[in-house]
Amino acid sequence: MPATSASLRRAQPLLGTFVEIDVTDASPRDAEFAVEAAFSVVAEVHRLMSFHEPGSDVSRLNREASNGAVSVHPWTYAVLEMAMEMNHHSAGAFDIAIAPALQKMGLLPHFSKCFPPAAGMATAEAIELLADNHVRFRHPSVLIDLGGIAKGFAVDRAIDELQSRRVYSAMVNAGGDLAAYGPEARMIHIRDPRSPARLMCRIEVSNQALASSARRFDPFRSADTTDAAVIEPKTQMPAREIHGATVCAPSCMIADALTKVVMVAGKRAAAPLARFQASAIFVATDGGIHTTSSGKGVFQHAA
Repeated sequence: MPATSASLRRAQPLLGTFVEIDVTDASPRDAEFAVEAAFSVVAEVHRLMSFHEPGSDVSRLNREASNGAVSVHPWTYAVLEMAMEMNHHSAGAFDIAIAPALQKMGLLPHFSKCFPPAAGMATAEAIELLADNHVRFRHPSVLIDLGGIAKGFAVDRAIDELQSRRVYSAMVNAGGDLAAYGPEARMIHIRDPRSPARLMCRIEVSNQALASSARRFDPFRSADTTDAAVIEPKTQMPAREIHGATVCAPSCMIADALTKVVMVAGKRAAAPLARFQASAIFVATDGGIHTTSSGKGVFQHAA
């Protein structure tokens, strides 16, 4: 441990939100360099996996992969591998090929391709992961968006960068998707998705990750929540059975993806949560607050 340690907190606009890095145990010199390096890693994930950036791996895949194999960065390939695994083990509840539905909702810019995807073609059939980080789409209508998983991956990579630079305790928070490590747990308060001004529960996060998804909320426009940005793959409509979900998992990429699974599947998400060693708390539209068996004692209800 360093003889003298520094506490440092910085934030930058990245990944469509504010990314905050909070270092509480590192040498003063190590802390400054480590935080800057961690932000650079997050920016690189944004550059590679943004749906909006024309030169990103995602945009190149959406333009070119139906015509032939496209080479992508190893990080993009790793996220695609996890996305496909999550799709398989969630019975399709997690699906990166929902960009057409998001476009129809006005949440993504127009992309000149035919819609809808080939009838009956599941994502596992439509996206082919090849050797040497190459990817191919099996139908010209396929469009992907990694917005439901890439933010968590970026948090994980930032954590790795901090740890590699002799930072002994830190937290990275990307708009509520976060991970923390170190000898002392971080107390995180979770808002009630039905009334975001009210706290619902709290959780101590230590050497693990947390992510949340919920119906959208703009306090400048209304006190009410609106439809979620999470799409139910079978209906291609916003998920409406769940108001909001929070998942605690070993990595932020897994937590990020599993929040979408819970938003779509509700109680049926028990199996994928167990497979990925995760726990969850979610609020159903009937007002019921549900905690998975693995989450009992993890999520502490607010007084």
